[in-house]
Amino acid sequence: MLEFFSRDKSIAGPGFNRWMVPPAALAVHLCIGQAYAFSVFNGPLSKVIGINSSVTEDWKLTTLGWIFSLAIVFLGLSAAFGGKWLEKVGPRLTMLVAACCFGGGFLISAIGVSLHQIWLIYLGYGVVGGIGLGLGYVSPVSTLIKWFPDRRGMATGMAIMGFGGGAMIGAPLSVLLMDHFKSATSVGVAETFVVMGVLYFISMTIGAVTIRIPSPDWKPAGWVAPVVENKMITKHQVHIDDAMKTPQFYLLWIVLCLNVTAGIGVLGQASLMIQETFKGTVTVAAAAGFVGLLSVFNMGGRLFWSSASDYLGRKNTYFVFFILGAILYTSVPYVGQIGSVAMFVMLYAVIISMYGGSFATAPAYLADLYGIKYVGAIHGRLLTAWSTAGVLGPVLVNYIREYQISHGVARGDAYTVTMYIMAGLLLVGFICNLMIKPVHEKHNMANEANRPANMPVAAGNA
Repeated sequence: MLEFFSRDKSIAGPGFNRWMVPPAALAVHLCIGQAYAFSVFNGPLSKVIGINSSVTEDWKLTTLGWIFSLAIVFLGLSAAFGGKWLEKVGPRLTMLVAACCFGGGFLISAIGVSLHQIWLIYLGYGVVGGIGLGLGYVSPVSTLIKWFPDRRGMATGMAIMGFGGGAMIGAPLSVLLMDHFKSATSVGVAETFVVMGVLYFISMTIGAVTIRIPSPDWKPAGWVAPVVENKMITKHQVHIDDAMKTPQFYLLWIVLCLNVTAGIGVLGQASLMIQETFKGTVTVAAAAGFVGLLSVFNMGGRLFWSSASDYLGRKNTYFVFFILGAILYTSVPYVGQIGSVAMFVMLYAVIISMYGGSFATAPAYLADLYGIKYVGAIHGRLLTAWSTAGVLGPVLVNYIREYQISHGVARGDAYTVTMYIMAGLLLVGFICNLMIKPVHEKHNMANEANRPANMPVAAGNA
């Protein structure tokens, strides 16, 4: 049975239509993208004991915030360590393991809710589910870049846009299921976790079964690799171990980390944030709709911005993210003060589109700098930036909010300082992106087809 999931068995035969691969990627990414909708569980989870209202024994939001953060931490860690394994065993087996971990994480968390043991939810959704997130996230990326060498940005956008759109399905589905299972003795979260875990496992397994990789010598019909005129796009290949020795990797790591930190804290508390900013105006159902709408722009931004980067260039695209993002973040407090829900939603829609776009553009940026041979593994290492941001973003939003409220600041104004901090982080990211230059030729593989991992490279300055 496991032989079917091996790399050799997943190589596509002659005449295979490459457009069959994006749906397989979406079958996985639309599931794991549910992570962006986890904020809809925060309110009910804070009332597991009290049911209708929080009591002393219930979990606080600061305690619950670590569930999402842990999931993102283990997403990055599993992607970093699993990226090399992915290149060895292929995407099929990696996707299957991801399905087992992500679906299983929901089931473990359901037990944690039933027993009111937060550590089981940390273990289930945070650790086990987070591993499923990481392996499922990186699985299709290098595969689609190999299928679409003529449109790297578009390819990575197709691979990753499903993750951004997962909340579009996950948020309303979660609310619907919790309403269905809610009773006088249960908020319905445990039962919802069980159903979603099973459904997501099935969908991700379907993606694993249908994914294909191209043969090593495959090229699109009639396509000829263009002469590279952009110095930021290499014609060579850099081994993963050598990529870790370049300053470009760490600059791009900081670029991604800062951009994600600015956006992920908002996504983690999106439902609660809009309710508190416009108290009495935005209902719980409307807030869930806001989360779903952000998911649409997160998803669409991944395809739009990554495709645009094929024409603008990766570096210029990130400049847009940082400059426009800083302007929008500093505008949020004013929009909240004037009470414009429509403008608030519009600002965050654009912000989140660029947040998603940064994820989708990053693998293409790496492929430009290091070549496509090891981009999956290098991308996995880069995602540790997401792990770091997964802690920094929610911590900034949650703890600054708690501090401000405890010092008499109105709940609707508790996010103002955080927005200015986020804008400052984006300006630092702008500087780091400015410093990224082409990778020095000393890091290029001597024999790009068969260079061993431990082959030394020539000395020289980066």
